[in-house]
Amino acid sequence: MLMHTHEARLDALRKELARQNLDGFVIPISDEHMSEYVGSYAQRLAWLTGFGGSAGTAVVLKDSAAMFVDGRYTLQVRDQVDGRFWDYQSVPQTSVAKWLGENALEGAQIGYDAWLHGKPWVDAARKALADNGGELVAVDRNPVDVVWQDRPEPSDAPAAVHATEHAGKSSQEKRAEIAEWLGEKKLDAVVVAALDSLAWLFNIRGADVERTPVALGFALVHADGTADLFMTESKLPGEVRAHLGNAVRVHPREAFVPALGDFSGKRVGVDPERSVHAIFAALEEANATIVELRDPCVLAKAVKNPVEQAGHRAAQARDGAALSRFLRWLGETAPAGGETELSAAAQLRARRDETGVLKDLSFDTISGAGPNAAICHYRVSEELNRKIEPNSVYLVDSGGQYLDGTTDVTRTVWIGPGEPPAEVKDRFTRVLKGHIALARAVFPQGTTGSQLDGFARQFLWAAGLDYAHGTGHGVGSFLSVHEGPQRIAKSAGGQAGAEQELLAGMILSNEPGYYKSGDYGIRIENLVLVEPRQIAGAEGPFLGFETLTFAPIDRALVAAELLTAEETAWWDGYHAEVLAKLGPQLGDGDRAWLEAACAPL
Repeated sequence: MLMHTHEARLDALRKELARQNLDGFVIPISDEHMSEYVGSYAQRLAWLTGFGGSAGTAVVLKDSAAMFVDGRYTLQVRDQVDGRFWDYQSVPQTSVAKWLGENALEGAQIGYDAWLHGKPWVDAARKALADNGGELVAVDRNPVDVVWQDRPEPSDAPAAVHATEHAGKSSQEKRAEIAEWLGEKKLDAVVVAALDSLAWLFNIRGADVERTPVALGFALVHADGTADLFMTESKLPGEVRAHLGNAVRVHPREAFVPALGDFSGKRVGVDPERSVHAIFAALEEANATIVELRDPCVLAKAVKNPVEQAGHRAAQARDGAALSRFLRWLGETAPAGGETELSAAAQLRARRDETGVLKDLSFDTISGAGPNAAICHYRVSEELNRKIEPNSVYLVDSGGQYLDGTTDVTRTVWIGPGEPPAEVKDRFTRVLKGHIALARAVFPQGTTGSQLDGFARQFLWAAGLDYAHGTGHGVGSFLSVHEGPQRIAKSAGGQAGAEQELLAGMILSNEPGYYKSGDYGIRIENLVLVEPRQIAGAEGPFLGFETLTFAPIDRALVAAELLTAEETAWWDGYHAEVLAKLGPQLGDGDRAWLEAACAPL
């Protein structure tokens, strides 16, 4: 019999924990690759609790349970997870390890799946429990999997070659660079466990995770430039094997752990942020020397080569035209009151499909009407679907996956026919001023994302306002829409990547926002490319941003009197470019609408 309620699932899990002699268990959103977005087979947290966000962890004890989410999901978790059975905990104000240390009984045996947690987390949780005589126990079989009776199987979709015309560099060249890096570090091999690193390194893509074109597998890259790829063999058709060549040895996925056992006495690089604890345990058991360092694909992947940069520009222009056609439809249709969040998302998807080259969305479209727009990472469903009311704010954050680039863009729109309230225009304009300040920023080489974050927040701060998410994240090339290591965010709270130096060739989002709980939400997001800036008399190299995303920003929400002359000039210049890049792609009616939307302020 299937368990249809989350209460029944929680009860079944507790019975299984008792059977395994465990006093508690930790359930993250994760897979064997520490992925942000995971396949349906790994959606254990959603199955157990109903939570649909992309970041969160649950802890189940005998008599209590807690859900841990960050500020993006504070509202969503309360909507989706039953407060009768779960306590809500905010990260980074607390952490799973800290909470376990304070709430687990003395001597408690707390289970964890070593294939779903990173080493830093395991070390912190062990220490917190040890202070109370408790122990963290690696389970042989995940107890959630035992009770999840209709759990899907991992995807068996075949991988595909990502052509050099889009990648800009061959897999052989990339492996040669990593071999050189291994020599410099005096390492025999490096583990590649992150799926986007695997895809980038071998110039392959897959369909194993919704919205992210990756294939499930692991790799070991050796100092001689050869590699071992561990992937279900049916996922590698003949053309992919031919593309990989003789220097890449292909093995079944289940051969990965035995292969780690062959590194006795050898030096192996492992990334603690991107490799699960089970990999460390297997290497320790083999008496390998583990060197903890960042996966060498990460920075190389983040700095886009000229071919990838050109591909991104083409993808953004194509995507911007599709978004503009949607915005025209929205502006003409929604004020009549007959549209919903789901119908709008479907219309936007249809416009992207009309390009004829869309491979997938880059994430589930955030289509938020009225108060739902105040939920930063809102995910519309049949149950939550809300009407787009006349005279309200509508926020749409969306993107597409194309062979030449990955897009991510947010537009906030006033749905007429009336005028927006003064408060909404004020907040929107403060967000816009922050967006412009960041877009125009010029900074010396060596600057980190955390040093730029305040550029985008300053006008909100001046009014005693803020937002609870980062200002910018990295974006891949037909890969992950959230790509490290770069990030623009407050450094407090250990925001991963906020201390990464920004390098020419990196792509980031510029997305300040404002959210009034229960009322409305605002976000303006474009993607930007870090580029060198030539400044007469500059004492050292400087950088700035090239804006990549082109689509009109809603002028109805702008309080023009709050903009400086420089900000108004940016607006006019940006919209002139929008018209120049998108106009030739549009039919007469859409082009006439765009001309009006792009007229100078």
